Amino acid sequence: MEWTPCTDEYEKLVIRMSTPRVVIDNAVCSTATIVKVDSGRKHGILLDAVQVLSDLNLSIKKAYISSDGRWFMDVFHVTDQNGNKLTDQSVLNYIEQSLGGIHNGSTNVLNGLTILELTGTDRVGLLSEVFAVLAEQQCDVVNAKVWTHNGRIASLIYVKDSSSGTLIEDSHRIKTIEARLRNVLKGDNDIRSAKTSFTNAVVHTERRLHQMMYADRDYQRNPIFKFTSDIPVVTVQNWAERGYSVVNVQCKDRIKLLFDVVCNLTDMEYVVFHGTAKTTVDQAYLEFYIRHKDGTPISSEPERHRVIQCLQAAVERRAFEGVMLELCTEDRQGLLAEVMRTFRENGLNVTRAEISTIGDRTSNVFYVTDAIGYPADPKMIESVRQKVGLSHLKVKELALVCEEKAEREDEAVGVGGAVLLCLGSLVRRNLYNLGLIKSCS
Repeated sequence: MEWTPCTDEYEKLVIRMSTPRVVIDNAVCSTATIVKVDSGRKHGILLDAVQVLSDLNLSIKKAYISSDGRWFMDVFHVTDQNGNKLTDQSVLNYIEQSLGGIHNGSTNVLNGLTILELTGTDRVGLLSEVFAVLAEQQCDVVNAKVWTHNGRIASLIYVKDSSSGTLIEDSHRIKTIEARLRNVLKGDNDIRSAKTSFTNAVVHTERRLHQMMYADRDYQRNPIFKFTSDIPVVTVQNWAERGYSVVNVQCKDRIKLLFDVVCNLTDMEYVVFHGTAKTTVDQAYLEFYIRHKDGTPISSEPERHRVIQCLQAAVERRAFEGVMLELCTEDRQGLLAEVMRTFRENGLNVTRAEISTIGDRTSNVFYVTDAIGYPADPKMIESVRQKVGLSHLKVKELALVCEEKAEREDEAVGVGGAVLLCLGSLVRRNLYNLGLIKSCS
């Protein structure tokens, strides 16, 4: 670190104490790269550190967290998505520089784009209508992320003016777009909870999606159908002698799991003083010792119940649902509206979407199910691919289709039949998990 001639010793000490110290070690562990971070403690620093690793899609196999007193220390065992240690020097340099600057804060702003925030009731074909409105209003979608959970939808959509390629700043035009989209989101009976807003800055896309879902109280909503058996197990207990509340989370392991949990604890105004994370082949076990920002533990049963609900929702929002489809093609105006319309006309519901455009190419990932939440039939997927273009729309994940197809019953009709279908699905899945039946006949 270089100092200016006028920097006195006290200023040097303050800078050293406030600048995180980062050590990356590839020699200690044979299966993972060790990333150590220590610095003065402040609220949110754990989230900032985890966010840096999550944005690189790194897998955190283990983590040790300690921030008692005024000091913060983290140790992460990380690998790439293939389970390998990190060897690319440019990636290692980026991690070191980013973690070394987390005290300064950062924003995730795409220059020259207007950001549209949407929340409302999810339904089949909703995104088709949203992108149709944007195409009609001469808005090009450059990037977008869409999450759905418990019958709700939250989306951040980065747009620009189709003709000028710049920000959309005309207030009358913005109000028109907002009104049109609000009508789409509210459907027939969701006037109060349908929300649209424009902004030119966002702290972090995925953190903002968590905040939007939390503000929409998705954790309190119960969908009619819930076909997954991978429900996170969350417990909260008080350790009275030490003044901590102890949070335990057990669920299926996946990329960005630690980020999702820490993000929600931070935004709920809890401070993690100690914590551990460990993973097995496909399971994750997280433990956190938390307090409120004022130093007190969780104080009531309703609060404890809310923490459990919110952390379960935080894990489920990004959980895998349906078949993963990837669309890579030349970008053009109205492309997303056409693709989404094709999905809707073939009975496909989009549960999650990630849309990005670089230059004249677009790369989009969609997670789709059928109309009531099961992975779509392979024949339906192939029909959609034929219409969109076999070389453009590719199936990236079809593992669950075989299992779920065996759970359907052709005679199940209407809500009553769907409820019976759901119960049968749960029984069959439990038998499968116990090894008493095969996944597909």
